[in-house]
Amino acid sequence: MKKSVLLFTLVFIFLIAGSFKGHETTKPSIEGTWELQSFYNYDGENVIDTIKKSDGYRQVKMYSKEKIMWTRYVPDEPNGRFGYGSYRVAGNSLIEVIEYGDDDMMKALDTMRNFTFELILKEDTFSQITVDSDGNRTFSENYKRID
Repeated sequence: MKKSVLLFTLVFIFLIAGSFKGHETTKPSIEGTWELQSFYNYDGENVIDTIKKSDGYRQVKMYSKEKIMWTRYVPDEPNGRFGYGSYRVAGNSLIEVIEYGDDDMMKALDTMRNFTFELILKEDTFSQITVDSDGNRTFSENYKRID
């Protein structure tokens, strides 16, 4: 009788444990390919304006395990834009370190290579928010996962 109760108890525990499988919350990953959807302007904390991208404008970011590459196409600009580097996510911050890019990017890299953003990351969307020196939100780029 004791063996039957023990066996029943073990089977019951395995069944209960199995029913919780798949209910774990997984943290979304930024790894993948993302396309810019819009921009937000902030009043320091709240969104005060949404700016849709113009017709023909495309900006795509690709994140691998530790590397980032982005490209931008603007119909009225003869040269495309791109950049490559490394990144990391630390808490709710996205830190990008750009190593090289197009001619305009290389000129900008003379003054700044490290870019830190507040990150709001969901499964299929993310926003990288620029924050001023006082910690106030100023501007964001908003992306949708495309792969």
